[in-house]
Amino acid sequence: MVEALKQLLAGQFDAALATLNLCIERCPDEAWNERVGSLKFCQVAFHTLFFADVYLGRSPAELKSQPFHRTHPEIFRDYEEMEDRPQRLLYDRPAIRAYVQHCRAKAADALAAETSASLSGPCGFPRKTFSRAELYIYNIRHIQHHAAQLSLRLRLDCGADIPWLGSGWRQP
Repeated sequence: MVEALKQLLAGQFDAALATLNLCIERCPDEAWNERVGSLKFCQVAFHTLFFADVYLGRSPAELKSQPFHRTHPEIFRDYEEMEDRPQRLLYDRPAIRAYVQHCRAKAADALAAETSASLSGPCGFPRKTFSRAELYIYNIRHIQHHAAQLSLRLRLDCGADIPWLGSGWRQP
């Protein structure tokens, strides 16, 4: 049962991140820094990936020590996402592309390492009172929420279509 759950979660994580990735790829250059709600397109993409990255970890404390973060300080700069203030920084597409690939790999690795005990245990985040398994669902919902925002903006403003994607999808 645990292996089936891990496989299901891995597939849904991959599909959600593939959808976000397609939004990033299909965003025209002129829309990259345009508003999507209270943030700009690139900021929504970064925010989504940042919190996917955070919640794929075991605790908030481990985030900054990851190899991807240490080798890409230009992406994370002052970790403004961790502050209680509006985002100000902008992000270039190559950095966001690299971050998508990091999150896809991290999701696969994190899920592969889970056990029945770890999935049913506490999630490791003080403000979240649910299990690690529910944290994965919460994380997928967050990615889907923002991918839907970006997809709608692309459709309304640019005429770009973002189709329904399954797990394992890669940009042709």
